[in-house]
Amino acid sequence: MYLRKSCLSRKISRSYRESQKSSKETRPGRDSVEPASTGSDLVAGDGAGSWAGMFPELLGEIIRRVETSEDRWPQRQNVVACACVCKKWRDITKEIVKSPPAPVGGKITFPSCLKQPGPRDLPHKCLIKRNKKTSTFYLYLALTQSFTDKGKFLLAARRYRRGAHTEYIISLDADDLSQGSNAYVGKLSSDFLGTNFTIYDSQPPHSGAKPSSGRASRRFASKQISPQVPAGNFEVGQVSYKFNLLKSRGPRRMVCSVKCPSSVETDEDKHLDDLKMNKPETSVSGYTILKNKSPRWHEHLQCWCLNFHGRVTVASVKNFQLVATVDQSQPGGKGDEETVLLQFGKVGDDTFTMDYRQPLSAFQAFAICLTSFGTKLACE
Repeated sequence: MYLRKSCLSRKISRSYRESQKSSKETRPGRDSVEPASTGSDLVAGDGAGSWAGMFPELLGEIIRRVETSEDRWPQRQNVVACACVCKKWRDITKEIVKSPPAPVGGKITFPSCLKQPGPRDLPHKCLIKRNKKTSTFYLYLALTQSFTDKGKFLLAARRYRRGAHTEYIISLDADDLSQGSNAYVGKLSSDFLGTNFTIYDSQPPHSGAKPSSGRASRRFASKQISPQVPAGNFEVGQVSYKFNLLKSRGPRRMVCSVKCPSSVETDEDKHLDDLKMNKPETSVSGYTILKNKSPRWHEHLQCWCLNFHGRVTVASVKNFQLVATVDQSQPGGKGDEETVLLQFGKVGDDTFTMDYRQPLSAFQAFAICLTSFGTKLACE
């Protein structure tokens, strides 16, 4: 009985398949018609959709016009949307975003842009939110003039005590602040007194760069976890606060030495990197020396004052403005000591403003501002 039923079901299924096959062959032009593209095809990562079949010249011109027209967020999200269509669009978008020269650069689009130089003319206006309970700091790109609007999240940092030293772990993820995370971008390490800081980058600042030696520069305490994850950090800058032994009135005095990124890598830069691959990091040119701008004494207010152009509303010893020092190697031995490259100031109990421009990146500016937090008995 059961054997008869199974044989009957096989015959029915075989006859149904044969009828379906014959009906497809009798339909005119069936084999020449391609199936319509679906939404999944358009956003496929392998670029198999019809959107990926556009001519490269036309596709590049479309993305270039979108990239040029949208200068700031939230309109900047249109550029990100172009990169989400397929793999071909993503590769062309990344190439176009990297291509603008330094004078018109500074646009924040992808996480990699956080380590590119800021704009030259108008600085990026950012906000830093502090959480004292968790010792966490959040960096946002200001979208409006209001200090209460959170803006677009960029980076997060958390303060840790490592014996006699203090470290700030900087991450792209506000909830995952560890050196073993894929979102880890760098860290800031201080000495015992909290007056000297070293900025470490998770990625090499130039070709041929070697990780810094020393226990403080290690990313992992144990052996390297994965070949794709670098176990070391690369030193890209130092921040020093001068001692104030006489306890004289005035703001903190600080000096920064930062290896600033280059918007466009020229053949000369590549040649210099090749020549200096076997030399220590300090011998590689490209460091920018910054110092705090000297304030003036206001007789009526009886305090030291700096013009923050409305971006700082609360007096604090943490407030500062950084300018480039006089470069004796330049013709005439003069530098621009009036243009503020980075300014940081307090606007609330746990809210601070951060405005930066070329040659600093968002990552470097954030790390320098983190050095201002914390009490420095030797400098105040």
